Amino acid sequence: MTGIPGSGAARPASRGAAGFQVYRPALPCASRGYPNLMVFTGDADGRCEVFTWDSATRRRRQVTDRPHGTLHCAIDADATVWWFDEGRDGVGSWQVQDFGGGADRPAFASAPAGRHRGLAMSEQGTVALGIGDQDGTTLRLGLRDGPAEAVHRTADPASLVDLSPRADLLVLGRRAADARAVTVLSADGETVATLPGDHGRVWALGFAPGTAEAELLVVAERGQRYLLGSWTLSAGLVLHEWCGFDTEITASWYPDGSGVLVRQDRHGRSRLFRAVLPRRSLEPIDVPAGTLLDASPQAHADVHYLWTDTVTPPQSCSLSGTPLPQREADAVRVPGRALDLWTPGPDGPVHTLLTVPETRPAPHPTVFLVHGGPASHDRDAYDPAVHSLVASGFAVARVNYRGSTGYGPAWRAALTEGVGLTQLADLAAVRADLLARGLARPDAVGLWGTSWGGYLVLLALGTQPELWQAGVAVKPVADCAAAFHSGTAALRALDASLFGGTPDQVPERYARSSPSSYVDAVRAPVLVVAGRRDVKCPPEQVESYLAALRARGVRHEEVWLDSGHDGRDGGDHVEVLRRALEFLARGLRGTKGGNPRLLTPSRVRAGGAADRPTAPQLRDPGRR
Repeated sequence: MTGIPGSGAARPASRGAAGFQVYRPALPCASRGYPNLMVFTGDADGRCEVFTWDSATRRRRQVTDRPHGTLHCAIDADATVWWFDEGRDGVGSWQVQDFGGGADRPAFASAPAGRHRGLAMSEQGTVALGIGDQDGTTLRLGLRDGPAEAVHRTADPASLVDLSPRADLLVLGRRAADARAVTVLSADGETVATLPGDHGRVWALGFAPGTAEAELLVVAERGQRYLLGSWTLSAGLVLHEWCGFDTEITASWYPDGSGVLVRQDRHGRSRLFRAVLPRRSLEPIDVPAGTLLDASPQAHADVHYLWTDTVTPPQSCSLSGTPLPQREADAVRVPGRALDLWTPGPDGPVHTLLTVPETRPAPHPTVFLVHGGPASHDRDAYDPAVHSLVASGFAVARVNYRGSTGYGPAWRAALTEGVGLTQLADLAAVRADLLARGLARPDAVGLWGTSWGGYLVLLALGTQPELWQAGVAVKPVADCAAAFHSGTAALRALDASLFGGTPDQVPERYARSSPSSYVDAVRAPVLVVAGRRDVKCPPEQVESYLAALRARGVRHEEVWLDSGHDGRDGGDHVEVLRRALEFLARGLRGTKGGNPRLLTPSRVRAGGAADRPTAPQLRDPGRR
């Protein structure tokens, strides 16, 4: 393994007084030189921290212990542990520590601090890292404990994807629709190749290990399919038409280069395949029905994977039975029934993952848990918010509206009614379907969303006030034009692509899709949570929206967190969960003080996801 696209990152861990966790667990990353020695991120008293794991002795050791947690880690061929020492603003630098313990030390003798934008290692020990700032990204090459020399500078927030086994080529990744979605560079930073050319949207995944000529694995979108492909300097980009899928995939090489592990996200669930490119063979791998949050190919055809479904917290698994770190205590399944609902729509049926309480008859007070993105989707996967809502007597609807991934290119690109408004049309159709089936109470249907999902909540309350009785918007976009002007360069590019221009070029489109345009129509009570340090959904535009609610006398509550968009304080996550549950209990069930059921450590020890991403390699930058 040369590239480390995820660098062992987990979602921020969180725990309140009851020990409730809300982080997404991550698979351990194994050392290439010592496969039984691994590193992973896990919970440490409400924070996400780095741990080592020895599968031979089944011993774990905590490596980091920082006030705001540690999100990124890696392990090299010598089994030295790497971790990214970043502050609350996301700026930091790489540190290393011996696998068995000892003092931390800087990974490089000279490398300025910045934002983590990729880490990759060659088979000879050369390390490449991407360091970002407000203006762009710098690529550096060096050896552990030595200097890291700058070899390339971009004027945009591109990310390092991988370094070739011989350290002679690097790969930068950008948005898949960008003309420079995949840029291959020489070791001295000169451009060797740029994709996609005439191949449509392209994602780079990583170099094959140990090959004589560097071979880069890619996925290309062609028509209504996603094709596995490979690039070499001699042959260019070759797409494997026999290895095509109707929904998004991600893939990675087996350690010996003998094959490729393909993971497909399809209709809210996952599938695994082993592809052998020279033989043109594609074989399914038998895994339980549900969702694979991650999957990693190992030596001797083993696969490590992180499995879950709606009612079962995540479990680390191995095809060959390799011992992997697990939860510290047994987890109790969600006290509900998981159902699939398909609702007719103008661009095809809309898929909803519906979870209803086991012991209470329908119709139920219902919460639409709206996913973020915009290019993401809800999965048949455990989510602590679903668990707590169902345990509190609510039904939960997770709708994969148009624009979601996991249902093919046409579904992802369908924005018939306009940005945001298309998604709301699907939410309204599913609400009507739930009422017609007698599953939801018409007087008790609410919304809860984070980031882009929070934006949709505010937009729905203003454009469909007769449909919703309460809304919770966490770190939302409230004014599309204001968020554009205050946001990051990557998000400005995303918004310009979605709206077909900037606010100066197409102001009417931004206004038509902006929650602030409809604040006069809001009738339902709304809880708004915002971060003072949020650069993706800036606080100023949220403050303006709240001021408008106050001026109009709309019932609302507000919570301000001293955090960025993702948040790293466990107490913040649990406080938001508690406030949301109490708020929805009052708004939808008429319970004065609320009656939330936060889960204690003895009941659940595994985390879920506050946002539910699709395969990370095929996800363009977004607010999520």
